[in-house]
Amino acid sequence: MNDLDRQAHWQSVYATKAEREVSWFQEDPAPSLDLIAEAGISANAGIIDVGGGASRLVDGLLERGFSRIAILDLSAEALEAAKERLGPRGDAVAWIVADVTTWNPPDTYDLWHDRAAFHFLTDPADREAYVACLKKAVRPGGHVIIATFAPDGPERCSGLPIVRYDPEALSATLGPYFDLVGSRRHDHVTPGGNTQRFQFSRFLRR
Repeated sequence: MNDLDRQAHWQSVYATKAEREVSWFQEDPAPSLDLIAEAGISANAGIIDVGGGASRLVDGLLERGFSRIAILDLSAEALEAAKERLGPRGDAVAWIVADVTTWNPPDTYDLWHDRAAFHFLTDPADREAYVACLKKAVRPGGHVIIATFAPDGPERCSGLPIVRYDPEALSATLGPYFDLVGSRRHDHVTPGGNTQRFQFSRFLRR
């Protein structure tokens, strides 16, 4: 799937489905917030949520006093939904419509978060481009949190194939610039009542 196809797909999803109609909806993104807390970053640390879309993670970060937040997503529709939900609080957030595989980050961040974006990259060239962007965007000593479907998780999501990972396979894919420092499993229950098995991994940027 090329950049335009990816963007068209996700624009269509967010244009035609309500927030609670998508399988990845979380009322409370507790696993992500817990891992961000474990990273021990300061309230003025730079955080980017890649594939953040209409996720409620940004709400939780703002509530915890984080002040330098960026949300990147392919879908302008998804970001608009988040902005509308947040109201004036969203004015403090940097909203970025971009494909992470072609995006050139203008700044570096202290923490990169990605819940369920990376596992959609089934083409090795796209994965390499993602890792190249990750290296540019995260400062040495910075934190990386990536959640993917676990090896016993679904094989598809939103009609698209995905790549499942355990922490070791994800670490090998990211390469030597990122040291695996922790992981956890999480069973996500979709709005439809199905269980999706995830694994969350946290890395330190060398």
